[in-house]
Amino acid sequence: MPTIKLIGPYRFFFYAGDRTEPPHIHVERERNVAKFWLNPVRLQSSGRFRAHEIGKIQRLVETHEREFMEAWDAYFSD
Repeated sequence: MPTIKLIGPYRFFFYAGDRTEPPHIHVERERNVAKFWLNPVRLQSSGRFRAHEIGKIQRLVETHEREFMEAWDAYFSD
């Protein structure tokens, strides 16, 4: 599972087996893991994060959406 970016306490990544799903990014902090679809950015699962933190994470995903999409395309291209 490649790490795409580290921002503060958050690790942004995807799993190698995610190829069959639409582009998305997982976000981890300690034992919490959320998942965001990338196009458009929207929450898929909150992974035990509190609502105020999900809002903060979503803004980070929106800010870095292009970078995450480029990483997704590069990793999963044939």
